[in-house]
Amino acid sequence: MKTRLKLKPGQKGTMKLLAEYGDLLVCVRYRYDEEHRKRFKTVEIIVDEKEWTPPPPRFADNARVPVRIAFPVEELKVKAKAAGGRWDPKAKLWFVPFGKIKGGILERHIVLDVPPKSAEKGKASNIKDMPGI
Repeated sequence: MKTRLKLKPGQKGTMKLLAEYGDLLVCVRYRYDEEHRKRFKTVEIIVDEKEWTPPPPRFADNARVPVRIAFPVEELKVKAKAAGGRWDPKAKLWFVPFGKIKGGILERHIVLDVPPKSAEKGKASNIKDMPGI
């Protein structure tokens, strides 16, 4: 089954459902089953709402986080260096200020489990021992 169309409330094809669900309607999807030759209209609605406090950020903006970049990927190395990153040859990782890569492509390359004795300039024996992490 494939979803071919996703509509926001108020678009053509959602008016009856918008009248029925009002502000609770999030979206309408049209799904197609080629095997059975059927089209399904599905709705996403809000069924519960309550207060929520987001968890604190994992890293402070000024914390240097370990980033693994594959050797041949020059584009990411240039971005890491431009963000103030430093290469640690012992750890074979870049250490970059988190605030400069937050929300960017380098954030996906952060290493969460760094083996012992692999930290910036050998100062810390474990990533948890590093300041700001």
